[in-house]
Amino acid sequence: MDNRFFSKPLAFENVTISDGFWKRNMELVRKEVIPYQWETLNDRVPDAAPSWCMRNFRTAAALQAEKKEKGEAFVPPKYVWRGFEALPEDPSNPEEGRFYGFLFQDSDFSKWIEAVGYSLSQHPDPELEKIADGAIDIVCAAQMDDGYLDTYYIINGMDAAWTNMRDNHELYCFGHLVEGAVAYYQATGKDKLLNAACRFADYVDAHFGREEGKRRGYPGHEVAEMALVRLYEVTGEEKYLKLAAYFVNERGQAPNYFEQEEAVRAQSEGRPARHANLYYYQAEKPVREQDEAHGHAVRAVYLYSGMADVARMLNDESLFNACKQLWHSIADEKLYITGGIGGTHIGESFSYPFDLPNDSAYSETCAAIGLVFFARRMLQISPDSRYADVMEQALYNTVLSGMALDGKSFFYVNPLSVNPVACKRDERLQHVKHVRQKWFGCACCPPNIARLTSSVAQYAYTENEDTLFTHLYTAGSVRKQFADGTLTMEMVSGIPWKGNAKAVIHADAPVKGTLAFRLPGWSDQPAVRCEGKQQTVKNGYAYLTGEWREGDAVELCMPMPVRIWNADERVRENIGQVAFTRGPVTFCAEQADNGENLHLLRVSDLDPAHVTVETDETFAHSTVRLIVNGKRVVPQAGGLYRAAAAPVMEDIRIVLVPYYAWANRGEGEMTVWLRN
Repeated sequence: MDNRFFSKPLAFENVTISDGFWKRNMELVRKEVIPYQWETLNDRVPDAAPSWCMRNFRTAAALQAEKKEKGEAFVPPKYVWRGFEALPEDPSNPEEGRFYGFLFQDSDFSKWIEAVGYSLSQHPDPELEKIADGAIDIVCAAQMDDGYLDTYYIINGMDAAWTNMRDNHELYCFGHLVEGAVAYYQATGKDKLLNAACRFADYVDAHFGREEGKRRGYPGHEVAEMALVRLYEVTGEEKYLKLAAYFVNERGQAPNYFEQEEAVRAQSEGRPARHANLYYYQAEKPVREQDEAHGHAVRAVYLYSGMADVARMLNDESLFNACKQLWHSIADEKLYITGGIGGTHIGESFSYPFDLPNDSAYSETCAAIGLVFFARRMLQISPDSRYADVMEQALYNTVLSGMALDGKSFFYVNPLSVNPVACKRDERLQHVKHVRQKWFGCACCPPNIARLTSSVAQYAYTENEDTLFTHLYTAGSVRKQFADGTLTMEMVSGIPWKGNAKAVIHADAPVKGTLAFRLPGWSDQPAVRCEGKQQTVKNGYAYLTGEWREGDAVELCMPMPVRIWNADERVRENIGQVAFTRGPVTFCAEQADNGENLHLLRVSDLDPAHVTVETDETFAHSTVRLIVNGKRVVPQAGGLYRAAAAPVMEDIRIVLVPYYAWANRGEGEMTVWLRN
């Protein structure tokens, strides 16, 4: 590993996003999504599934106050739990002192506060900050004296804490709390939640590891690994990095901790030990020996993100090699053309290589978000445009598809083909929704979208001591400190609809350094022009080195042709079909433009030059649509089966719209892949 290329995201205050495309989404999150989600976290949205999140924190805080007032240990109420979710018998009148919702419900607050932090970094909002501070007061009041902070066990009894690491999400909630606390601290300078997160991290560090008296466990649902690295980077506390490395390296070691844990539970409950699918948890063997992405897709990419972080921080080449192999497994064998991952609803998991069904795809929004996390961390180690291409593909397609254009409804699952009748009547497709939902009981995706959209600047640019890397072409300004001075790079960009960008330099005095610009894989013969600078190209990045002065400009010309794709022949679902992309955007056909029975459409002309590209205002913001020469099969009479004959077809023009915008015009069919 060549650590000369290692990089990190820029500090919040050094990046401003003014990009028309992303600014619209960021403002949507700020004005609509964050307030809407705060109402939802407090169970104040009519006709939406209750969250119970803030109610649980208030309950836990009240219990802590009661314990301190009485000066004695709190004895929680005893009652039976069923599965991952607890619901009141009478939803209109839930009992006091009880935990409700999914056992990982605390994480909804943590992702919300993380999104708030990112939003405040770009747009100060005193009223929002006041609400956030109040929420933090409630959460911190729930924390136990020893630092533990998980309302599921605080309310129900600490005797069962850490007894089911595999399934009960304590370290998952911990990891998201850390991520949210760091983001809010970096945005506002306020450290109350950060201090609470550090106290919880200290508690975890005191209880987990290979030392005598500690548990040899690790997260069932990963996220703590990358969160601890982030906490180390902001605090400088070595023990947090060591704990992250422990969680990564201990995973899958023999004897397997999850199997040991299950044996203890089975004995205490007087039952046989149950089989655990260790592949689902990425725990069947040590991470350096894992060569295929499998199991729960979100857990997997969260783990791989943490692995990449630890590899970078410790310059661990064998761990980075494992990350590269897992990246290959995803990008070359298990990636949808929309940037989605997770081919099966069974376990919300990766399927086997090249199994990429369209109508039953799971392609969870959170999984695409996790892939973005993984991609950026790979870029931080090795600036290679292949990582950035996938990061961009996921961002502009599946991530944005997860949220309606008004920010008030969401997709958990992002299929590539939808027939509303089948969604309603076929139990095999019960996980697929043809319209977005207001909220989910398991609401991981909506706050995840909010935090990623609000932090897009952290993915667009990274830096090291002598280089500023541009990974995504988002318009705005970036300030970079080099050894002999500071420059500001003002980026103007037409992405994702136009293949041009321009970087203009502002500097009070000449500054020596390197600017690196990604050459997107979707562009034919991209060109970077800048007078008087030495230019080299490596791994899909153009490096411009020299002395930068006020007014210097870098012109980026990135032709953006329409591309028509076939899938690898091993992807059985897509044989004889094609898909369309232009720039980073994948397109789809909707019933609203093309009528019903989209399976009867045929693409009759595979020359991309014959596809018409039109500006489109259908979706309340400027996009483009593609007009494709095609045919429609005309249904014939003759019974369920009839003698084979050439189909009767009529000429048509097929209209394609951006995939992320589908299902914003009411109920209807949709497909990404079209027969030809």
